[in-house]
Amino acid sequence: MNRTVGMWLVIGLVGYCLLPWYVLEDGFWSTEWLLDGYPFDTDYAPALFLITQGEKLWLSPLLLPLLLPLLSPLFAHSPKQRANVLIVAGVSGLAWLAIQGLGIGLRGWNFDALTQLFGALDDRQFGIGFGGLFLTATFLFYLTTGVAGRGAVNGDVFVVGSIGLIIALVGVFIFFPIVQMLSSAVRDNDGVYSLSVFTAKFFENKIWGLGCLTGGTRCGVAWNSLFLAVLVGFSTTLLGLVFALVATRSGLKRGNLLRALTVLPIITPPFVIGLAIILLFGLSGSVTKLVADIFELQPTRWVYGLPGILIAQMLSFTPIAFLVLIGVVEGVSPSMEEAAQTLRANRWQTFKTVSLPLMRPGLANAFLLGFIESMADFGNPLVLGGNYDVLSTEIFFAIVGAQNDQGMAAVLAIALLIFTLTAFYAQRRWLGNKSYTTKTGKGDSGAHALMPKRVMWPCYSIAAIWTLFTLTVYGMILYGGFVETWGLNNTLTFKHYITAFGISWNDYGIHFKGSAWDSFWTTLKIAGTAAPLTAMLGLLTAWLLVRQNFAGKQAFEFGTMLSFAIPGTVIGVSYILAFNVPPIELTGTGVILVISFMFRNMPVGVRAGIASMSQLDKSLDEASLTLGANTWRTFTRVILPLMRPAILAALVFSFVRAMTAISAVIFLVSAEYNMATSYIIGRVENNDYGIAIAYSSMLIVVMLTVVAVMQFFIIRSDSRSGKSARSAQSI
Repeated sequence: MNRTVGMWLVIGLVGYCLLPWYVLEDGFWSTEWLLDGYPFDTDYAPALFLITQGEKLWLSPLLLPLLLPLLSPLFAHSPKQRANVLIVAGVSGLAWLAIQGLGIGLRGWNFDALTQLFGALDDRQFGIGFGGLFLTATFLFYLTTGVAGRGAVNGDVFVVGSIGLIIALVGVFIFFPIVQMLSSAVRDNDGVYSLSVFTAKFFENKIWGLGCLTGGTRCGVAWNSLFLAVLVGFSTTLLGLVFALVATRSGLKRGNLLRALTVLPIITPPFVIGLAIILLFGLSGSVTKLVADIFELQPTRWVYGLPGILIAQMLSFTPIAFLVLIGVVEGVSPSMEEAAQTLRANRWQTFKTVSLPLMRPGLANAFLLGFIESMADFGNPLVLGGNYDVLSTEIFFAIVGAQNDQGMAAVLAIALLIFTLTAFYAQRRWLGNKSYTTKTGKGDSGAHALMPKRVMWPCYSIAAIWTLFTLTVYGMILYGGFVETWGLNNTLTFKHYITAFGISWNDYGIHFKGSAWDSFWTTLKIAGTAAPLTAMLGLLTAWLLVRQNFAGKQAFEFGTMLSFAIPGTVIGVSYILAFNVPPIELTGTGVILVISFMFRNMPVGVRAGIASMSQLDKSLDEASLTLGANTWRTFTRVILPLMRPAILAALVFSFVRAMTAISAVIFLVSAEYNMATSYIIGRVENNDYGIAIAYSSMLIVVMLTVVAVMQFFIIRSDSRSGKSARSAQSI
């Protein structure tokens, strides 16, 4: 038995014999169990002690696959036979863990068929704890070590183990919740599976009704969401293209200022722009009052509904389209444009027939991002929706409203998921198999062609108007936190900041007495924990995709990127349904928030890692391996140091998204773990706009500081990389 198998055997024995098998009621990181009846108290007992007391006897079969590698020398004489033993031990252990975990829950058997087959069960079990987690890891790596022993991926234990770990994590925290959600949609209130229940809910008039087209007042929420998402996709793509062209094809010397403006909406909580629009265009808004006084009109609530949501989402998601398109616009080969002009094409013909068609992938990606972000957006429709209902808010009210209908929430989530996955498929069909490659590695030092005048002046006008509007909105966000009561009493005051973030001193030292401090520190702790884990997982996945070849690689990549296509509201609902009961109980804990952020933001780390790693020559890996380093040492000592900018970029994005997320968080927060965005939503619902905006301004300042610090480290790491490269060249 080799050293790796021995290590995992020890870890499994520790989990089975020493650590609490079930989840701790006092919290994941609590140590009070060590002084509270351990190891004989059944709440904290390891599996071995539970069995010796005659409790949870269904855990006893797990000991056989755990110890099976110790017995392999008796009947396994070749390396392949020993590898087969490890595979059998891993598969049988994982299978039994799944069977007993899914079959037995809080009330005994989880399925009526098991009750009828074996009779009522007098015992029960809770979610998996430290002991079960350690043993699960042991069985997983028994399996991957055995597969490597059979010669998979050149017999590399680290690579096969990494693939197995990521597949297991994606399976448990992406596919398992989605399957649970799908199953919940076809169950009635008594837990009986019925397809008729699903069809009755799925085809309800409030989802697919067309009353707005047949003389009624409203259409179904699905059509509302689809119409809004298409509008947002087209408008944000157009605006993003306008700003990208102005920044790169106009000769504007201050084009970098446009890039700086793109940072603001990304670090802004998603519903804050909606609040600013209310301050401008609501019944008591500045613009509304000004127009009413000038034209002697009666103020209306026109901003609540489709117009308000559309404006807010365009402000929120246009920067994302710009970030996608500016790279595409800059990536068009200048030599191809010069060739067109050499053939006597004018600027307009060159732009129309050469430049614009080569931007097609970027346009498709920008539209897709705008479409999905609009579908998933929860904050702005909640603040500005009025009578215009969309799927994301309907899912929320189905869970937390008076109806408390989880099945209906699952049905609505499925409708939302169908739209987003269809958008992915449509994008791939539209792009087809055409090649858009314009850079072949040869020198291309030409200058990009300027925009034709018939394009330039409309772009200038649109960019100027939208920039002014964006600055006005952010001015309102900043100013609104210092106003006593917007629209009624515009006296300047620090009251909202003092209420939210007041500090005092007492006999014990500094006292954070503001009402927002608890959620603020919790958010920093959760985001600070999730960001490095997200970056690590994403970069490891990227390394496997770029540097390794293995069977099922395309399916592996699809699984890791699936969470990007799943809206946050769907993630929130599926996590509630999957992790509220055994075998994995996480609801109400900080762990479920960290996990949701990890797998929601992991695709960004994957893409950042793939982009960075594609620039690293494979000869670096080969040289390290030739000098006797194993794959683990090569990855940690050679690859990761060269990927420092990608690591920092993944950290920044993961931290910012965790600080500003709302769509999934709103379902997963608890009294103990309340996030900043959830707190702000609560203030909005109570019409405490001043406190909500003050808190949002504080978050923007914190995230700007973090982004600036991270950017400083990225610049330093780039300069160090450049010095290292120059030193290597001189040698």
